[in-house]
Amino acid sequence: MGNVEKPAMEIQFLGAAREVTGSCYLVRAGYYRILVDCGLIQGSKKDEARNQLPFEFNPAEIDAVVLTHAHLDHSGRLPLLIKNGFRGVIYTHRATRDLCRIMLKDAAYLNEKDIEWQNRKRQRKHLPLVEPLYTMDDVQQTLRQFKALDYGVTIPLLPGVSIRLADAGHILGSAIVELWLEMEGARRKIVFSGDLGHRDAPILQDPQPVREADLVVMESTYGDRLHRSWEQTWDELRDVLMHARHNQGNVLIPAFAVGRTQELLYEFGRHYAEWGLDDWLIFLDSPMAIETTEVYARHTGLYDTEAAAEQRVHGNPFTMLPNLHISRTASQSMAINRINAGAIIIAGSGMCDGGRIRHHLKHNLWRSGCHVVIVGFQASGTPGRALVDGAQYLRVAGETVRVAAQVHTIGGLSAHADADGLIDWYHHFEGRPAIALVHGEPQAMDPLAERLRSESARHVYTPEHGVRLNLLDWTEQM
Repeated sequence: MGNVEKPAMEIQFLGAAREVTGSCYLVRAGYYRILVDCGLIQGSKKDEARNQLPFEFNPAEIDAVVLTHAHLDHSGRLPLLIKNGFRGVIYTHRATRDLCRIMLKDAAYLNEKDIEWQNRKRQRKHLPLVEPLYTMDDVQQTLRQFKALDYGVTIPLLPGVSIRLADAGHILGSAIVELWLEMEGARRKIVFSGDLGHRDAPILQDPQPVREADLVVMESTYGDRLHRSWEQTWDELRDVLMHARHNQGNVLIPAFAVGRTQELLYEFGRHYAEWGLDDWLIFLDSPMAIETTEVYARHTGLYDTEAAAEQRVHGNPFTMLPNLHISRTASQSMAINRINAGAIIIAGSGMCDGGRIRHHLKHNLWRSGCHVVIVGFQASGTPGRALVDGAQYLRVAGETVRVAAQVHTIGGLSAHADADGLIDWYHHFEGRPAIALVHGEPQAMDPLAERLRSESARHVYTPEHGVRLNLLDWTEQM
């Protein structure tokens, strides 16, 4: 139990405050401290260097952690928390636990490899060696501290603290967190949206509405825009594939291992004949995406009505393609590069800044018949963003390659709710409770805040990093 001077009921915003990275919120209830999410700070090298800074609290004094979902910007510093003394339980949905076994191990592996490479260079320059942010051993200990939960079950977390998870519809196992706090006769309820899913997305349920809260902490990633319709999005992808078939080249799809890859495999199966996919060899060339797809295939109880029906009729909804080839090994991946035409290659990483997609780009970008299909957000400074911005040359896998391929960006593919989706989810709350917007850049967050104010939200806050909100007398605090 934390050693604090006096009991309090408050929330402090320690990550994803007016930015989209490093989600982390510290809740105090009496003498207890609960951390909601503990995410990596991602982005530029300067941003990522912030992960090396000490926590703004003592990890050993945290009594429990609640994790909304497995994406690293929400989960990726958990091993660092354990490394620095946290010994409590990490509560999360059981599918999130399963995905974290994959994602945290991968993060540790890449971290260790990167530090090994850096230290070889530092040795040659007689510089002191550096340590990885965390190791595989730290991840193994982290996984031992997970406690798996199901949606819809209220459990006591600590004396005076209870939680319940609801389906956020963002990725498999993603959760809305309902957190009840009680101290000295006062009761408050905070609802954390986590990352809310895109309505009517394939496979998963829509975000579940919640009725009651004193404070809603809601993401605002796309608070300034509306997504294209799903029908338009799938029509656009079909047209690209049809066009590529006539060009007689390969199609490269850099895709995120969690969520986007499974959506593509599912939709390819559903539209197999309509999109002429029988003319192609389709490769899933990402060990992490392969493992993740196996997790998705196990958690059939989380599917929406349509995906559940597909599963009952066809079995595994991600292997409905008779021409799907799973490339687990490096040699299987390299063999794909001998194919000059007729291959659809789904590979990571989603922003082309790592993984096997780099080698496929190296072997195909210079071909005029090649098509590169961008199906996810591309951060500034990444190779994927350079392709979207029309780069004529790209440095990839140690070579500079001239870009002759056609590059397509498919609009509407997003795992996040758009502005209308966020507003609609908030409007299910009775009495328009106070709302704090997080997980959004100012240009997305501020228009959403103004829209919420104009549509009768009682109090709308956009807290800066480090701000504390006293839940016993909080209307004057921000």
